[in-house]
Amino acid sequence: MFRHGLRASAGLARRVLPRAAVTLGRQQRIATQSIRPSMPVAQSWNAVAHIARFYSSDAAAPAAETATEQQDARKLADDWTKQFASLADMGVNETLLRAITKDLGYQTMSPVQEKTIAPALKGTDIVAQAKTGTGKTIAFLLPLLQRMINEDPTLATRSAKYQARSNDIRGIVLSPTRELAEQIAEEARRLTRHTGLVVQSAVGGTMKNQMLYKTRREGCHLLVATPGRLHDLLSDERSGLAAPNLAAMVLDEADRMLDVGFERELKAIIDLLPRPDEKVRQTMLVSATIPDSVIRLTRSMVRADDFEFVQTISESDSLTHDHVNQNLVVVSHMNNVFPALFELIDKAIADAKANPDKSPFKGIVYLNTTAMTQLAGEMGFAKNRDRTFIRNFAIHSGLTQSARTRAAENFRKSESGILFSSDVTARGMDFPDVTHVIQIDCPRDRETYIHRLGRTARQQKDGEGWLLLPAMSRSRARGLLRGLPLQPNTSLESATFDVASGDAEPEAVTATKQLYPRMPSKVLEEAYRVSIFSSTEKHARDDMVVQMNEWVTQGWGWQSPPTVSKMRADRAGFGRTDLNFGTEQSSSSDSPRRSDRFGGRDFDRNDRNNRRSSDPFDGMRTDARRDSPGGRGGSSRGGFRRGSDRNSGRNSDRNSDRSRGGESAW
Repeated sequence: MFRHGLRASAGLARRVLPRAAVTLGRQQRIATQSIRPSMPVAQSWNAVAHIARFYSSDAAAPAAETATEQQDARKLADDWTKQFASLADMGVNETLLRAITKDLGYQTMSPVQEKTIAPALKGTDIVAQAKTGTGKTIAFLLPLLQRMINEDPTLATRSAKYQARSNDIRGIVLSPTRELAEQIAEEARRLTRHTGLVVQSAVGGTMKNQMLYKTRREGCHLLVATPGRLHDLLSDERSGLAAPNLAAMVLDEADRMLDVGFERELKAIIDLLPRPDEKVRQTMLVSATIPDSVIRLTRSMVRADDFEFVQTISESDSLTHDHVNQNLVVVSHMNNVFPALFELIDKAIADAKANPDKSPFKGIVYLNTTAMTQLAGEMGFAKNRDRTFIRNFAIHSGLTQSARTRAAENFRKSESGILFSSDVTARGMDFPDVTHVIQIDCPRDRETYIHRLGRTARQQKDGEGWLLLPAMSRSRARGLLRGLPLQPNTSLESATFDVASGDAEPEAVTATKQLYPRMPSKVLEEAYRVSIFSSTEKHARDDMVVQMNEWVTQGWGWQSPPTVSKMRADRAGFGRTDLNFGTEQSSSSDSPRRSDRFGGRDFDRNDRNNRRSSDPFDGMRTDARRDSPGGRGGSSRGGFRRGSDRNSGRNSDRNSDRSRGGESAW
């Protein structure tokens, strides 16, 4: 009788729970199947709970069988709580769930969403450490939108859009880049399509007056913006934008905002918003890394007596993608950089074509400066002008916002292609099915390398990482990237070929040489100057000048290097005569920005050392995952919660990267 009743309950559970098989940690789009349960949510949950209570002390079933049945019942209940539909039990509005489950086709929450959404729905402030490519956008947008609806239920009705006003903004999302802000705004529009919520975006590089006209005409409930543009709008009394009833605010990629020098703007924005004693708002801060600068920002924006630190990166998970094959190619000379790059791309394209089981080649090439990105893009376009099987795109700060948006959207839609990019796309941007991330020269810092690499192997897919490193940058890279699982790769013939030897040239070297005469001279000149003056290590400058001059004469075929302003060289500390002094035809916009421009990194160390251990934010430093040369800090699964043991889970894995062979690359 007991087993008969259990079978009946199991049948009920199968009717309650969705049948579609969804791999944990992956969101699968299901366009034709509704994942709503076949009975009301509350009733369905009671039915699942009933299964767990069905066991009776009078049952005669063997103990082992009973234990297995209990585990199965618990698994059924756990599977239900991973479904987006289960969020109705937490009060999430039906219109939002309909957009997620029916329009977007998401059935199961990703691990990041599962860990973040539930605590955020309680209304407490959230600081979440989450990697990109894990579904974190919905993880913060859904609680943000629900908070706005909780404070004004009429926003869930379509008619609310007719009452929207530009001076009554209810939610704000801040993003470090224009591209990411536009991407978040588009995702928010999809989530709110069945509501009356009006979403607007405000980013730099676009027409401010045009944005204001649209916002005043249509109104705005949720504003997605970059810090600079939002500060400009809120501080302008004539803009007509205000947020007196602000319900919630999100800072996405907080570490990146500080890296590019937005700390001053962020503090000014807070001063322009209602004070906490005037209007309580929920703040959610999301960051892939938790450096001290982010902790400092958290202290100024998050309620110390009502916040949770949500750790979505497990203790065994590295901030770099462990399943990404990371290759280090040491390039002997500047002459060899572009030949090695194009040889690598050609081989990857040919390999994908020869292996039908492999995904088509889709790569992002990262360079450190706008000038070098522009040159690489021009060379890529020229190289593939007669080869229409692959498309080339470029994104850098020298382009207009419309051109950058168009390139990003076209690359996103392309099945195969190459994107030459500066770091504007390194964080947060979602480009599906990227198979290769290729980085040219040593990145500015370790976190930049990690975030660039994060553009591939997203959503549990495979990917490859390549670092083409000039030999003169090897010492600096060794210090920055020590411990990462980079493996030496010598498969590129053109990476070490001596261009001045007179020997028979590899095909990639010859083909690249033929491209230089087709390049605009101003693009070449700017790449030369920026490369020299962006060199941060004085002891490497002499070698840089020699190699750049040889690149010009041996590679480009020029008689002499481009002219350089002597005044500029003197200011930069170049006291040598190998530079060709004269009047510069153009000026660089690529001067390196200090990461501590507004106190981003080098904040007062005494403030940290002398802070009392009772500081509620101290737990963040303990529990944050830090992908550093010395290993990662640890914490218990799920992250630090208020009232928990902050000293638990501090086991570090200082030798884990080294055991994967990271040191052997150097």
